[in-house]
Amino acid sequence: MEGNIWISGVIYGLSMGSIFFLLAVGLSLCFGLMRIISLDQLLYYSLGAYIAYTVETAIHQPWLSVLSGALAAGIASLVVERWVFYRIYARELTFTMITSFGILIGGVGAIKYVWGLIPRPASIPVDIQVSILGTPVPVYRLIIVAIAAGVYVAIQIVLNRTVIGKAIRAAVEDVDQVEGLGVDVYRLFTLTFVGAGMLSGLAGALHAPLVMVDPQMGLEVVPFVFMVVIIGGLGSIKGTLVSAFLVGQVVSLGSLIYAPLAQMAPFVAMLMVLLVKPTGLYGSPLLRR
Repeated sequence: MEGNIWISGVIYGLSMGSIFFLLAVGLSLCFGLMRIISLDQLLYYSLGAYIAYTVETAIHQPWLSVLSGALAAGIASLVVERWVFYRIYARELTFTMITSFGILIGGVGAIKYVWGLIPRPASIPVDIQVSILGTPVPVYRLIIVAIAAGVYVAIQIVLNRTVIGKAIRAAVEDVDQVEGLGVDVYRLFTLTFVGAGMLSGLAGALHAPLVMVDPQMGLEVVPFVFMVVIIGGLGSIKGTLVSAFLVGQVVSLGSLIYAPLAQMAPFVAMLMVLLVKPTGLYGSPLLRR
């Protein structure tokens, strides 16, 4: 197989891994702080894609449409957090997971009602290519990788160098102690949840030009997002980044070797990691609150 095919496969894997990271990091943030499994993040992913498509179709400003998708997802996540999750934070993990899945299914139905069932194509913001070792590579995929890297750096800066970030890190370790110091932990919950929703919407808006915008697109990535979170370790931002790129490369390069590997190989990788380290690459045992 020619070398340029492998280079294209690696770049494709990096861009897919970046999308997986932006989507899965919301799940990790929500679990790390609130101890909830927020499957509704997949709804904000779909919503971000549809809003980006709608705005781009109306005003033909692709980057503004990406921003609009992220902001719309953030607003939707704020509404859901205030009306639903704010009331059930103290419930069991399985209860919040089932609730979030119900929100996801209901949201998919709402998307079908508003935009219909027909998949829609979104325009690529940057339709040029550069040569890497003699292989033409779409610049847009490189931009997605750069955005994901920037988001990771921004999250680390916020968590380690800001007052709010330090409060979030402390609440991850012991939420009761932080609350005893007079910190409004529920405000931290809201900020974290909305931030996760915006990142999920950003993932959808960036992914929209690479796929057909479809009501089922959130449900279609459920297995991959779960694999990313499980391999990296629940609640670990670093683990989410590493596992997202790992899954992206396994899917991309596996499809070059043998097409069915694109679906099967990530599960094999997940099982191998869990056999060696049951909590994931950077995970820690489940803490009870």
